[in-house]
Amino acid sequence: MQISLFTVAPGDSRALDDLNRCLRGHRVLTVDRHCHEGVWSFCVTWQPGGATETGPAEKVDYKTVLDEPTFALFSPLRVVRKVLAEKDNLPPYAVFTKEQLAEAARRRCALPADLGKIDGIGSVRVEKYGAALVAAIAQYEKQPRTPGADRPPGQPA
Repeated sequence: MQISLFTVAPGDSRALDDLNRCLRGHRVLTVDRHCHEGVWSFCVTWQPGGATETGPAEKVDYKTVLDEPTFALFSPLRVVRKVLAEKDNLPPYAVFTKEQLAEAARRRCALPADLGKIDGIGSVRVEKYGAALVAAIAQYEKQPRTPGADRPPGQPA
């Protein structure tokens, strides 16, 4: 994992271009941002192997990667992520990546602190978005299940 830091003042198009070039050219894991007196600071964590090095990242079909109950939880977590992203005017991956949502679904995170144990989720995102994600997981866990619903069709009870 690599870290790049950017400071963008109003009207500083060169710094903004540098930030955008980093975002386009790498597989971004997280983007943490902070504004102080109109000057934005961005901390970008990324992995080598982004679009400029090896071409576009391979898409993951989470329906085939996750088991059925985990995918059933993953889907509403994506909806929660989208709502949070729209509220903060961010792209969804800046809130949580699909990989992070899949891991939260696998682990069935019960506390916001559990999210902080997932690679790439720092304390700022846990504090800002953790409660909403954990609430969605808890709501999913409360739903009644039909016995055998997690088995593939044709499997005995």
